Amino acid sequence: MQVQSPPATPEESPKLIDQLSLPSGMPSECSRRAKTQIDFLLLAIEALDLGGSEAMLASARELGLEDIIRGRVNLWLLRSSNPLRRFSQRQPMSLDEGKALVLITCFLSKRLTVLIRQLLLGYQQLTDQELSFEHHFRLANYLARFRSHFRARMNANRSGVIAYSTDDKLNELAIELLTKLLFCTGTDGANRLWLSLFDGEIS
Repeated sequence: MQVQSPPATPEESPKLIDQLSLPSGMPSECSRRAKTQIDFLLLAIEALDLGGSEAMLASARELGLEDIIRGRVNLWLLRSSNPLRRFSQRQPMSLDEGKALVLITCFLSKRLTVLIRQLLLGYQQLTDQELSFEHHFRLANYLARFRSHFRARMNANRSGVIAYSTDDKLNELAIELLTKLLFCTGTDGANRLWLSLFDGEIS
């Protein structure tokens, strides 16, 4: 009697998170700098999108990252590992947690690509014409929201925060973060952003 073999089960497709590189020399967890940069990028997204926090949770579900980003409280705790936060949580951020936040950042950046390009173009035009940001309504709104979020959430006594004590310095940071978010939208943007967080830390 011929015995039929059970049907072969297809190999599980690699998780999205596993597509981000882990080169030699990578630390065992996210560094202070990496945690700060990730939180700042998410802060910029919140300034761009009034529903940014909800969008982050929805993106985690859409990307299949619910086992890592386990709801609102977990997301807040991860972001609060940024040592510059007013209520910073002294806890590590695993590489998988950092990867998940990078994937969410890039996912939302792609959805906001048109707006990000418009704001950066507006910034360049105003700079060339030596005009104030108030001449571009959407850019002025983004910058005002970013300054408000930053000052409400960061610890003003930290040296890394004191460096951004003026509107001009915060505006510069907000524009720099827009450039990084646009960088996320390019080819292999998530992997390039992920590796950039560890510049000088990996061989």
